[in-house]
Order: sequence, then C-alpha cells, then structure tokens
Amino acid sequence: MRKEIVDLLDSNQELKQFIREQPQWYRTLSRNPEKIQTMQIASMHYYRKTIPHKVEKFTNGVQMASMMMHMFQMMNSNS
Repeated sequence: MRKEIVDLLDSNQELKQFIREQPQWYRTLSRNPEKIQTMQIASMHYYRKTIPHKVEKFTNGVQMASMMMHMFQMMNSNS
C-alpha cells in the first residue's frame, strides 16, 4: 500500500478501524489507491455519519422528546 495512504490511515483512527473491520479495502487500495475517497464515503455510511443519517438521528430525538412531552401532559391532566 502507498505511503500516503498508510499515513492517512495512521492520522485518522476511524478510517484505520474501518479498514480493519472491512479488510477487502486493503486489496482495493493496494491495487487502486485513487479509490481512497470511495473508501472514505463507505466508512461514513458504515458508521452512519452521512447527512441523511444525522437528520434521521435528529428527527428520532425530536420525536422522542415530543412523545415524552405528550406523556407528561397526559399525566398532568389526569392529576
């Protein structure tokens, strides 16, 4: 594997962990080092760090808070 790719992996622990969990990327990057961006995008999907994943997580948090507020209102009105 090229030195610049090894340096990138050493500087980013998340990518290093990803490539350990997905070893097919060793072979891919050894043969096609220009696919580093593809590997970074795959890592973001794997760790659910893309914008749609963040929006989904935020939406779930808002829904949970809304449900809790509704539950507290119902408990309050019953008392």
